[in-house]
Amino acid sequence: VGTRGPGETQLEVDRRRLRERLTRLKARLGQVERTRTIQRRRRLEVPFPTVALVGYTNSGKSTLMNALTDAGVEVANRPFSTLDPTIRRLKLPSGMNVMLVDTVGFIHRLPHMLIDAFKATLEEVRTATMLLHVVDASSPLAADRMTIVDEVLQEIGAGASPRIVVMNKADLAEHGANRNGAHDAISISALKGEGLGNLLDVIERHLGGSREEVSVTFPALRGDLVAMARRDGEVLSEEYRDGLVSMRARVSAPVAGRLRKAADAAS
Repeated sequence: VGTRGPGETQLEVDRRRLRERLTRLKARLGQVERTRTIQRRRRLEVPFPTVALVGYTNSGKSTLMNALTDAGVEVANRPFSTLDPTIRRLKLPSGMNVMLVDTVGFIHRLPHMLIDAFKATLEEVRTATMLLHVVDASSPLAADRMTIVDEVLQEIGAGASPRIVVMNKADLAEHGANRNGAHDAISISALKGEGLGNLLDVIERHLGGSREEVSVTFPALRGDLVAMARRDGEVLSEEYRDGLVSMRARVSAPVAGRLRKAADAAS
């Protein structure tokens, strides 16, 4: 097995081995994709908005992830140190919970074969509620790299996703954070913890606009739904009568959907 057959040249042997290896790798990628799909479907059942960190490689996404959530993600000055998406819960100042996702760093002219390999992490970008575009503000190539990231986002179908530009490493920039035309950018230093409070406030303001008010009635035994509404948003009123609870709340769209579904089932 694996040796040269009758009339087979060494070049043909090498090509055959490469084809066999490619077949095995594609099978492994298919299994990883199926596993990730199942995990993503389960996570979508948790009604929290998802915020994905995107940016050029080595812009400081993993450092920011660790600073905000104590995730313990590997921080390395090399491309693709984050291959598998890391997901952690992040509590905003008002108590609102979001899922923060660290993704692979983009590069110039990302090869299509790598897009296939990184499909798991790129899928997290496509399905995110909002993106944090992390930029190395100290790099003289910051503007060009921002353009590259925008192009990759367009290529993977996330070009229209809401996003906040985060100018990281502002402490290393010669004249403060170089915003490169991004007037609404947030300047931070993830390594030193500077500007993180302001960043959380901006995230909350952006996500707060996506909340909606619901008025629902369901069995009082469903205390889990009441607790979920309190964690996710603001309960405006709550009244218990005849084994039912009538509640009015301002919550995110996923939570509003679950509350309405429970109310419809009880009616």
